[in-house]
Amino acid sequence: MANPEEATARLDRFLQWLQVNGAQLRACNIKYSDSNKGCGVYSSNHASASDGVLLVVPLNLAITPMRVLQDPLLGSECRAMFTEGEVDDRFLMNLFLTVERLRKNSSWKPYLDMLPTTFGNPLWFTDDELLELRGTTLFRATELQKKSLLSLYNGKVKDLVKKLLILDGDSESEVSFDDFLWANSVFWTRALNIPLPNSFVFPQINEVQDNSLSMEKSSEASTDHGCSEEMIDGKDVQKSEVKGNDIEVNGAELMSEQEDTVWVEGLVPGIDFCNHDLKASATWEVDGTGSVTGVPFSMYLLSAVQSSFLIEKEICISYGNKGNEELLYLYGFVIDNNPDDYLMVHYPVEAIESIPFSDSKSQLLEAQKAEMRCLLHKSFLDHGFFAASSPKDKGKDTCKAVQTCNYSWSGLRKTPSYVNKLVFPDDFLTTLRTIAMREDELFKVSSLLEELVGTEGERQPSEAEVRAAVWEACGDSGALQLLVDLLHVKMTNLEEYSGTEDCDTELLEQEAHIIGCPKEFIKGDTVNGSREWCRCKKMSRNKWCSIVYRRGQKQLTRLFLKEAEHALQLSLSEDSANQS
Repeated sequence: MANPEEATARLDRFLQWLQVNGAQLRACNIKYSDSNKGCGVYSSNHASASDGVLLVVPLNLAITPMRVLQDPLLGSECRAMFTEGEVDDRFLMNLFLTVERLRKNSSWKPYLDMLPTTFGNPLWFTDDELLELRGTTLFRATELQKKSLLSLYNGKVKDLVKKLLILDGDSESEVSFDDFLWANSVFWTRALNIPLPNSFVFPQINEVQDNSLSMEKSSEASTDHGCSEEMIDGKDVQKSEVKGNDIEVNGAELMSEQEDTVWVEGLVPGIDFCNHDLKASATWEVDGTGSVTGVPFSMYLLSAVQSSFLIEKEICISYGNKGNEELLYLYGFVIDNNPDDYLMVHYPVEAIESIPFSDSKSQLLEAQKAEMRCLLHKSFLDHGFFAASSPKDKGKDTCKAVQTCNYSWSGLRKTPSYVNKLVFPDDFLTTLRTIAMREDELFKVSSLLEELVGTEGERQPSEAEVRAAVWEACGDSGALQLLVDLLHVKMTNLEEYSGTEDCDTELLEQEAHIIGCPKEFIKGDTVNGSREWCRCKKMSRNKWCSIVYRRGQKQLTRLFLKEAEHALQLSLSEDSANQS
């Protein structure tokens, strides 16, 4: 980590670089936040802008895939690979960042020097830290992602970067996997899904519409790319024009020229230093005409609060309503007691081959467009059997988890009394009904569908008709029993290596106690001229994030398991009553 003087010098160079390239810090500053967040955006002691505009960055300064395709050094190689479909837009971004990090005279150096050198996502965990995630979805996902990135690096990136550096006159620099891993993490932690005005992407079009579009920070897939004239580090770079049908992105042609907006994933220096908060104090928007900021084709940071900011108060945006699994995987942080947390439950596709009547059930699953997994959001529990919400919230059913399709064409299968308390999405329950189906139920489904389409199969039954037949024949008991089993397996996996939810709570409480201790009592510090050793040692931030995440997963598994078990008992009782 750079010493304070060097860090200050880097920040000064970056701020100067922003201003040279047309950025305007109108009512904010960028400065060092803390060791966890790095740099952030803070309100300045200048008078607050009356229009609420805090920061303006010309879109010419954005790093986008189209910029890579038109880059003097990388462009030729990348266009050839891109045209052949060998690489996608995200590969282009990662390649660009890897090369620019290693280039000795990169015009992006003032910006790149400000970016973190390590990250908090699991790809950067030590072996011991990664073990803290065993039993969770993230553990396996991280292993697979790192293996995939390493394969991509060895198979394509390493030699290509060396070739590009030699073309740039640099035969000495050595590229490593960590360079590529760094570029990948920079992209995923900082990229925005930008709605660029069509007239910016296709500058030959003279019609310009007022395009002020607001979007939260996103890492969703982009569909189109573009670039325009740019000035980096005071140096003019040639203008690049792209015709409407010249380039394909992810197999899809660029949006037609008649459309107003082209969506592009990119990095916007300055804006990307905004950190996340559940209660965002600002949003970012695109000003296509300059009617808001006075700077055509710009992105700006807009205050979302009614009153003026306190001086030196951090200005945060929202990265979206993301659970800790996604926050840790993409951004490298978690939120304790995250209101947007969720639990992923899935039925393994490979297991279908081993169930009875797998061929027939596979056909039914395909006909129903079966969902093999579901995300159980914490908010679903507010509408369940054991909801903790207050009476005044009971009528607010806007976040209902389930839209049931429990209907019966024979009238024999009655809608369950508990249907409005069921917190599990019916799309997933339909899948589980089909998988859990007994032989007699499978026969009944076939008979019901034959009544609709005839024995000769004059037509194919619709998705809704297949679902209705499965519901009629099976009800909920089999599906709920299978769901209970899946949740039990999930809980067993979560607890196998790290113990119960209470064990994690105890670890976090111990850490909170250590953080609250005076610094001189932390292990390894010198007190009164001699080294004192405290019994406790502060855990790493990565370990703390892992424990918070896995504890949340255990909590949600416990709560949803309780809901599933109760629903199963009610379903069995009603089935028994209907049969008697």
